[in-house]
Amino acid sequence: MEAFFGKNFNQVQFDLFSTQHLIAIFVIILVGFVIIATQRKYSPEKRFGVRWGMAIILVLNEMTWHVWNLSIGDWTIQTMLPFHLCSILVWLCAYMLITKNRLIYEFAYLIGIAGALQAILTPDLGPYEFPHYRYFQVFISHGLIIISALYMTLVEGFRPTWQSVKRVAIYGNLYFLLVFGLNFLIGSNYLFISHKPETASLLDVLPPWPYYILIIELLAAFFILLFYAPFAIKDKFKKVPAKR
Repeated sequence: MEAFFGKNFNQVQFDLFSTQHLIAIFVIILVGFVIIATQRKYSPEKRFGVRWGMAIILVLNEMTWHVWNLSIGDWTIQTMLPFHLCSILVWLCAYMLITKNRLIYEFAYLIGIAGALQAILTPDLGPYEFPHYRYFQVFISHGLIIISALYMTLVEGFRPTWQSVKRVAIYGNLYFLLVFGLNFLIGSNYLFISHKPETASLLDVLPPWPYYILIIELLAAFFILLFYAPFAIKDKFKKVPAKR
């Protein structure tokens, strides 16, 4: 058990795109494909149980993350409050899956997928690799954020609109300002807007603080429009009259 839950697991940092990393990515893709492909054939009543199952896994996985940090003495308000994008989306996606909340869906789809994908490609794992608990916790939480957003789109028939884009942009930036103020008050680095993370991430290729924050804003706008684009194109073609 010490090998699975221990604080001092390895002296070597997690190796990006190693075999164990690629296997985790493959498993997330496979699980997502199986869930979405099978659930599209079922009635809403039968799909209810799958949505609840994903929600329960999201919540339990996040709760064990807090318990583990408490057990090793690493739980602090500077690091463990649910103010990182994916940290808050874990709870929101669980609520979305149970209640089919459309406002939460807009955030999960338009920015949650991109944020969770970045975390999967460059996971904040430090020295924790397979088979440590932290390895499973990271990929389960971020993988299910992506799967739940795609599930609501491809199975339940949810979709973003242009109003969704505007809401996510406005409320997202208000949240950004709120977290920026919180970081200043308690000395935290939620959303990684006080400084770059200590572990390897895509932010490493960006300019130093505060200039990379502007690029993050531009990238967020790009991904919001990118994920909305298929629906915008579909709407445009629907309005084009058929040729006679």
